[in-house]
Amino acid sequence: MNNRDRWRVYKRVSVMFFLAVVALTVVQRGSINMGAPFELERQARMDASEEMESGAALQQRTDSYMGIKGFWKASKRHPLPRAPLRATTRKPIVTEDNSPRTWDVTSSNCSANLNLSSQDWFRNLEDNFKQFMLYRHCRYFPMLLNHPEKCSGEIYLLMVIKSVATQHDRREVIRKTWGKEKVVDGKRIKTLFLLGKPSNEAERANHQKLVEYEDYIYRDIIQWDFLDSFFNLTLKETHFLKWFHTYCPSVRYVFKGDDDVFVSVENIFEFLESSNSAKNLFVGDVMFKAKPIRKKENKYYIPQALYNKTHYPPYAGGGGFLMDGPLARRLHWVADTLELYPIDDVFLGMCLEGLQVIPVKHNAFKTFGLVKNKNSKLNREPCFFKSMIVVHKLLPSDLKHMWNLVNSDLVCSQKVEIL
Repeated sequence: MNNRDRWRVYKRVSVMFFLAVVALTVVQRGSINMGAPFELERQARMDASEEMESGAALQQRTDSYMGIKGFWKASKRHPLPRAPLRATTRKPIVTEDNSPRTWDVTSSNCSANLNLSSQDWFRNLEDNFKQFMLYRHCRYFPMLLNHPEKCSGEIYLLMVIKSVATQHDRREVIRKTWGKEKVVDGKRIKTLFLLGKPSNEAERANHQKLVEYEDYIYRDIIQWDFLDSFFNLTLKETHFLKWFHTYCPSVRYVFKGDDDVFVSVENIFEFLESSNSAKNLFVGDVMFKAKPIRKKENKYYIPQALYNKTHYPPYAGGGGFLMDGPLARRLHWVADTLELYPIDDVFLGMCLEGLQVIPVKHNAFKTFGLVKNKNSKLNREPCFFKSMIVVHKLLPSDLKHMWNLVNSDLVCSQKVEIL
């Protein structure tokens, strides 16, 4: 083979190699271009799903870092693409047909009702009641932390605990004991903590950061843009009922209590099985014919101008009670028709009265301790706790200790038959 022939062979091999490289490049680019739409579509589906489940939570989480606002000052957060519901304009009208699917309150503007200041009965009120009355018309506020995904799917029992920013130790013990999320016999249990804004103005920013970090870890805190205070516990009640009505269409039962209680989930399940799905179930440590307290030094004092009847309607102690989901949704409707009341337990009793539902008293709910004598050894007897559903007023260390005792190989000579 001469040099010319070798050159021809070399040219042919080079051309074939070049064509092979071009063909391979075209195939690769084609596969990338084919794959990209599917990847984008998959990502879009993921984004849409996440937005449906927790878009509001992410928006509120971002907004919460934009600074702590005054209680009644105008909000500077970015409005959502819907008409804002302002706390000062009108009373919300919520029915089964027009209820929102997301939290629709985006403004915390609220000014005092100065028309009251010229009335004699108002001028005779104590300062804290004057404050309450001036702003009683401010019913709903924006959310700072939200977790609508807690109610996704079928939930058998939603454990809802009232707490405040500084009580992290109580929430931590609850998460490790009776509030631990789990599935029992195929029935899902979820846990939520309800908070307002920290009330200590000097430490508010620091406490809020700690709450947000705690929620970043556990994702179980719901928080609204009103101050946590005794009188605002009623706001916490109405806000939860609205939140539940908005996000929880498939929750069967709700336990609602304080963050210093001992709860037996096992006994709750036993009670619910024995109740045979009773309609309008509302059970707890119910007070009948309780009288308003008129002594000013008492925490629960109510002036005659705010409530002039002889007795309260039947109501359950707020330490812990149990109700079914459909009733909780109806309670939201009637709560919107009533004036707010300073004592949240009594306010809920007023709502039940409006629905003509009588709460059921059950001896397994002890919202004042096992016995009235706080020094009695019975208040520290694990065999009594083993038979209870709720026992109120335990410090975190006591709660953890009692939980460990009750859930150990505890042998009791006789079980108290109260369930």
